[in-house]
Amino acid sequence: MSTLKVTNIQATGETASRAVSGVAAAWVNFDATGTPSSRDSVNFSSITDNAAGDFTLNWSNNMSDANYSVTGTTKSFSTSSTSTCAIGIKESTLPSAASVTMTTNRTSSTSTVESNINFAVAHGDLA
Repeated sequence: MSTLKVTNIQATGETASRAVSGVAAAWVNFDATGTPSSRDSVNFSSITDNAAGDFTLNWSNNMSDANYSVTGTTKSFSTSSTSTCAIGIKESTLPSAASVTMTTNRTSSTSTVESNINFAVAHGDLA
């Protein structure tokens, strides 16, 4: 059996390559409290603070289109059994090739909240 060792992966037609250690098209670990900031990331350029618990994640290299998959998670709030927090895509602002707008919400209410521990991962083709 042969072993193939590579440093970067680039799909046919993509202009940006991905490091083997970060096979996802993009990911970010960030703090969304106060002025949002990234702790670490791959193919991530910045966070736009739209409002409390409402932010846009901007990619360094665009996706080929808006038909990619993005998932996210955020820290639970332990104030009560129904006060966990969820991260989701805003219905009014669908993903684009350059960014995705997300919110962090308490499951016990409809209000958005800021969390200091958040993660997002995007899988799809790069432009």
